Amino acid sequence: MAKSFDFSVRSIDKLAQADASMALLEDIGTGDLTASLIDPGQQTIARVLARERAVLCGSAWVQAAVLQLDPYATLTWHVQDGQWCTANQVVLEVKGQARSLLSAERTALNFLQLLSGVATKTARYVEAVKGTKARIVDTRKTLPGLRLAQKYAVRTGGGINHRVGLYDAILIKENHIAAAGGIAEVLTRAAALADQADFVEIEVENLEQLSHALNAGARMVLLDNMDLTSLRLAVEINAGRAILEISGGVTLDDLHTLAQTGVDRISIGTLTKDVQAIDFSMRFAPIKDPA
Repeated sequence: MAKSFDFSVRSIDKLAQADASMALLEDIGTGDLTASLIDPGQQTIARVLARERAVLCGSAWVQAAVLQLDPYATLTWHVQDGQWCTANQVVLEVKGQARSLLSAERTALNFLQLLSGVATKTARYVEAVKGTKARIVDTRKTLPGLRLAQKYAVRTGGGINHRVGLYDAILIKENHIAAAGGIAEVLTRAAALADQADFVEIEVENLEQLSHALNAGARMVLLDNMDLTSLRLAVEINAGRAILEISGGVTLDDLHTLAQTGVDRISIGTLTKDVQAIDFSMRFAPIKDPA
């Protein structure tokens, strides 16, 4: 069986440490010239505010960015990952070295705004399918280097993950079918590798292909860019034999109608590739002059 990322707290912390290290190196390089203007001994309190309503996500990445530059900083979260925050709410207070916090600020906020954007969008899509059995699923259409972070954000927003990469599951698409010589042929080959994969799924574009796939033993089928009438017929033809997933051209406006067809999953690339970042800002408390 393939080993997908387990998304445990320990694994997330290790992932966040690695991501933050790369991002800080990218931003700081040989040194933060502007922060060098600040007394290295100066301590401060900084508050992170949400400027809009959102599902918070990315606390591990924020902490990794801050603590890598100031290991003695203390972070107090007022909103946890997966919780909604409101506009102008303080979500985090940090106490530490002013110079280090200034250097970590942009990296920390970049992770927070991106991952909260993914989680918030996912939560809105999940809300739209309430009352149906459909689950919202992500795709591999992620930002290079941040796939695991974005897939964590999808989970935080209430969605579920598709395959993490090419190594943990088999998704047979149009070109695979053509190269292998047909639906039955490619499914036969996939069966020989099934014990190495989390799942085997085949993509079909019409009802005839769906019937061929089901007759060849498919247990998970992706219905690609089918219209509403075809989707309803596909559910009837399937009659519960395989897990059915919708993909292609899905929008928030038509999501509930699509879910009502009776499909099991709806995969949506826009969750991770068209991200509207959430607006967060960091504000330092005024430094009092010594008496």
